[in-house]
Amino acid sequence: MTQVTKEQFGDIPGEAPVEKWTMTSPEVTVEVLSLGCIIKSIKSKSKDGQVDDLVQGYDHLEGYVSDRRYFGALVGRVANRIAQGRFTVEGKQYQLDINNGPNALHGGLRGFNKAVWSAEAVEGGVRLTHTSPDGNQGYPGEVRVSVTYTLQGETLTAQYQAWSTRTTPINLTNHSYFNLAGQGAEYIYNHEVSINAQSYLPVDDTSIPTGEVRAVEGTPFDLRKPVLIGSRLKEVPGPGFDHNFCLASPGDPWAERHTARVCHPASGRVLEVSTSQPGVQFYTANFLDGSLTGKGQARYGKHSSFCLETQNWPDAVNKASFPDSLLRPGEEYRHVTKFTFTTI
Repeated sequence: MTQVTKEQFGDIPGEAPVEKWTMTSPEVTVEVLSLGCIIKSIKSKSKDGQVDDLVQGYDHLEGYVSDRRYFGALVGRVANRIAQGRFTVEGKQYQLDINNGPNALHGGLRGFNKAVWSAEAVEGGVRLTHTSPDGNQGYPGEVRVSVTYTLQGETLTAQYQAWSTRTTPINLTNHSYFNLAGQGAEYIYNHEVSINAQSYLPVDDTSIPTGEVRAVEGTPFDLRKPVLIGSRLKEVPGPGFDHNFCLASPGDPWAERHTARVCHPASGRVLEVSTSQPGVQFYTANFLDGSLTGKGQARYGKHSSFCLETQNWPDAVNKASFPDSLLRPGEEYRHVTKFTFTTI
């Protein structure tokens, strides 16, 4: 049985009060903010019974308001990058705000992560809803969007839905930064990861997919069997993993698929992820540099956490061979992602 409670977390001038919702099962406790649908904490026990918070973030609201790293947030309207912030839909070109080198990232300068969402209790969790006006951040169409977080035993489920008045790209994900040793641990080199993907997307020097879908076989991106993150990072070109792994092919039917497994042997903690999305961005916090002070005065440095951002393939709106990212009037966008926390 999951207990659900809410309390006020703080105020942002000109916005509705920010609420903190807490879901508690016998195995896991999850805290969610109405600001950006942020997962503020996920607490679970180690094999020795020690309870730790497994996601990075901030103690106070001010940290999340000024945050530029998307800690724990729902990102959208379009997660990941759109090349040059530009795309064409139904013969009309749209120009988005540029906020990541030459590209648009995670919905723009003020994406879904900076909105205060309306929240209501549901059985075992909380449903958060938001309406994005037509033209917001440069995107066409008024979009109604919801995410429902529910906790059942060891499993946190995120169900995403959206509807639009005009054809628009949409790609929603959660951007939690995990460290299974505890959010203040220094690095993730001692974690083991496996990702159930036969192929990945190579990227250019601005992290935009080149359009090639490359087999993981014989590359450092072959994570089909568990590998130690620390040793594999030494083989990956560039600062680390920040790549989309392909879980399904364009046109494949909607299905929930086992996606990834991460294990921290010292604590015995295991995170397993499944999703209906066709891709997952595996990111090893390459751009954290120790300048941020997080929860409990922790300093978050390079490779101190990892993200598993379930998503459509990046820049799909500009690549006809990628899975369709457009939501049309009368259609429903619907995806589910599950995070399961256990010990070995």
